[in-house]
Amino acid sequence: MRFLRSIAAVFLLCAATAQAAELNCHGPANVEEFRYTWRLRGGIGWIAGLVFPRNGVGNLKTTYPSDGAEGISSELLITAPQGKTGGFYAYESQMDDKGQKTLMTYHGYAWGSKSRKERTIFDYVKRLARIRKETPEKVEDKVKPLPPEELRDVLTAIYFLRHHAAENKGPVSTSIYSDGKEYPVIFRPAGTQMFTIEQQKVQALGFEIVDAPGGKKWPGGIKLWITNDARRIPLRIEIQQSLASMQLDLQSVEACAFMQAAVAPPH
Repeated sequence: MRFLRSIAAVFLLCAATAQAAELNCHGPANVEEFRYTWRLRGGIGWIAGLVFPRNGVGNLKTTYPSDGAEGISSELLITAPQGKTGGFYAYESQMDDKGQKTLMTYHGYAWGSKSRKERTIFDYVKRLARIRKETPEKVEDKVKPLPPEELRDVLTAIYFLRHHAAENKGPVSTSIYSDGKEYPVIFRPAGTQMFTIEQQKVQALGFEIVDAPGGKKWPGGIKLWITNDARRIPLRIEIQQSLASMQLDLQSVEACAFMQAAVAPPH
C-alpha cells in the first residue's frame, strides 16, 4: 500500500484494546461489515497530525457470492471525522470464491491536495498483472509478468487468516502483493489475548504476517486479533511500517455472515 509511505508513512494499523462493541449478528445473509475508530500513534503520528487528520472512522466490509455471482469482495474505507476537513483512504480486493488468491486489488486516497488511485488485475491464465495508476498529473498503464505462485494482497491475506484460523497452527510461507510488487512473507500464529467486550471477557486469537528472511524485504507487517469462535471477528488489525502507526478499534458489528465461502486447505 504505497499510500502508507507516500505521505511520510503515516499509516500503520496497530493493536489496541477494542472498545464496547455490539457483537450480535444481523444484516444481509451474505455481508459482513465491521466499524472502527482510528487514531494516529507515536512521534510520527504527532508530526503527521499537523497536516493530516489524527483520528476518524473506518469500515471493513466483505461481500460473499449470492444469486449466482462468483468471488468475494472486501473493502476497507478510512475517513476523517465528520465535520472536519480531511480525506479518505480506500482499499479493495476481489478474490476467488475460496478466498485463496486475489483477482483484483485497488487502493486510492485523497488527503488535501494529494490523491492517487492504483488498480491491478491479475490474469492467472496469461500470468500477467495489468496495472493502472492515476494521479492529478497523469495516468499510467503497464503490464508485468506474474510469479508462478498465486498472490494475496493485504485484504485477501486478512480474510485468509480469519477463515483458516483453525488450520493455521504453524508458520506458512507465501507471498503478499503490495504497491505493485510481490514479497515473500510468513503467516504464523501470535498467541491469544483477552479482550473486554460489552463488559464480558472475549478470547482472541492472534496471527501475524512478517517478512520472510532471505528474499526481497517487505517494508511492512500485519498482526490480526480475531474472536476465538466461528465468526472470527477482527478485534484488532495491525499493519506495520517503520515510521508510522495508526490504530483501529472495533466499535460495532453491522452485519456478520461468517463462513459463507467454501474453505479450502491452506497452501
